[in-house]
Amino acid sequence: MKLLHLDSSILPADSSVSRTISAAVVSQFRTLQSDLTVTRRDLVADPLPHMTLANLPPAHPGSVPGNEADRAASALVLEEFLGADIVVIGAPMYNFTIPTQLKAWIDRILVPGSTFRYGSDGVEGLAKGKRVIIALSRGSFYGQETPYATAEHTETYLRTVFGFIGITEPEIIVAEGIARGEEQRAAALEAAHQAAASLHL
Repeated sequence: MKLLHLDSSILPADSSVSRTISAAVVSQFRTLQSDLTVTRRDLVADPLPHMTLANLPPAHPGSVPGNEADRAASALVLEEFLGADIVVIGAPMYNFTIPTQLKAWIDRILVPGSTFRYGSDGVEGLAKGKRVIIALSRGSFYGQETPYATAEHTETYLRTVFGFIGITEPEIIVAEGIARGEEQRAAALEAAHQAAASLHL
């Protein structure tokens, strides 16, 4: 079984909530599957450039000849995603949405003919059967019952992205209110760790 582990927090591991939770999720799967193969990609330490026609994966219909190293890197990103059985993503909310580093990765995996296609009945996702777990951190509270619900563009966006390519039920572990004091931060982390420990294959 192959697992792809992504992080997109600009904070170091010892102070990042999303990195802490994503690591806990991967640790849980290592415990459950002794022969698990993990591919690690830190999108901040090794960022992808923002999307252009010249750095799209060669499999993309819009790709044009350009920087061949960038095109090869994009092709590898797509290959890693397609080859993974499980994808674990650390995704903090920055300014109400995902980090740009994570958006650059998403731009490499939404590839017509590889992860989705259009037909007479509309779009068809081609990445069905893949399991996606998102470790999401938010500084405040953005649930449907809160005044800030309409400002939440991280979880909703990621659900849309993965649903578009056929992954209609991504599993999302949310730690929120982490900027609302040390007690709330600790409680959010504890609940997220419990959620990670309850995951099963």
